[in-house]
Amino acid sequence: MTLHRRWDSPAWDAPPLAPAVGPFAGRGFLQVMWEHRRRPGDELVFAESAEGLVALVRNDGDVRFVGEADLTDYHSPLGPDPRPALAEAVATIDGRWELDSIPVEGVDPVVEGLEGGGANVEVVEDTVTAVVSLPATFDEYLASIGKKQRHELRRKRRRYVEVVGSLVHEAHHDVGWAFDEFVRLHRLAAGDKGTFMTADMEALFRALVALEGWRVDLLRIPGTDRAAAAMFGYADDDGYFLYNSAYDPELAAASPGWVLLGTMIERAIAEGRPRFDFLKGDEEYKFRFGAEERRLCTVRAMR
Repeated sequence: MTLHRRWDSPAWDAPPLAPAVGPFAGRGFLQVMWEHRRRPGDELVFAESAEGLVALVRNDGDVRFVGEADLTDYHSPLGPDPRPALAEAVATIDGRWELDSIPVEGVDPVVEGLEGGGANVEVVEDTVTAVVSLPATFDEYLASIGKKQRHELRRKRRRYVEVVGSLVHEAHHDVGWAFDEFVRLHRLAAGDKGTFMTADMEALFRALVALEGWRVDLLRIPGTDRAAAAMFGYADDDGYFLYNSAYDPELAAASPGWVLLGTMIERAIAEGRPRFDFLKGDEEYKFRFGAEERRLCTVRAMR
């Protein structure tokens, strides 16, 4: 086992231990988080063994995963067996360990690794993500969400077309006008959401959208370079992961955010994605779209 700070280690190419965690355990996402969100005193520590890599940050006696919980929806070690790396790391790095946002499927190997290094371990239920398992066709999806929700989705889509003119869904994979529209709409939101998109946060999102797999989907207002709603997310073979979204409050009566969710799910099915992941949060609307809870845990440890 080795401790290092190398972003170029071949171990970064290993798949995550937990399944279907999108970009959040990978080098690209975590490197962006480190570059844009590290705090004074943060120190990188990558624990690597022959079959696993764990990306950690140490700061004043606290040890956590790279990537703060509010911005990193899933955490997972890389490789088929991270237990040796975790055992050696916890035996070497003294402190209060708090490893958050681990999907329940990936908790046991983390616990076993930490206990193998002589730590006392506590597992607490953290939060949930909301995930829709997608069928082969959009008609099958509509049938699965029930008559009331199916009627509501169709009614809102008709209303949107009446108000806006037509439904134009576009996907953009670069830093261009679509990204600028996402930022603009975000800053139009009321309350905490509207103040979230600071210049520093915009720079973080700009770095993410430049990575492979990230994209901005939007509903373009016909005949303009304006969007009624926009979503910022990531797609791979495991599914589509909805990271953030915004809409024009002046068009609230046309429900552009709701309509875009429906077209996003329709597009994900057309692209052959097996799931649509709303990520963290148990907001009621997610389950109206057919989502089911996926439990996350925090593992706390101390030698």
